[in-house]
Amino acid sequence: MALLKDEKANLVKKFQKDENDTGSSEVQIALLTENINKLQSHFKTHKKDHHSRTGLIRMVNLRRKLLAYLKRTNPESYKKIITDLNLRG
Repeated sequence: MALLKDEKANLVKKFQKDENDTGSSEVQIALLTENINKLQSHFKTHKKDHHSRTGLIRMVNLRRKLLAYLKRTNPESYKKIITDLNLRG
């Protein structure tokens, strides 16, 4: 369920602002989105896994807060990440 080292490195490389950026809002949102997508597929087979569902809800809330922060501080970057990650259908 967790991201593999290679997957995480690819996401960081795709969304980082410069070569040393590993913790910006954009990177965190991308990593959370990938984790959320993996957990959603996990729940299709494990419907009664309520403990992991709690973690999913926490991740969704954290991503929502990070997106709100990004929208408030850097609207251009917010629009770009929304389109890149296919959020807000």
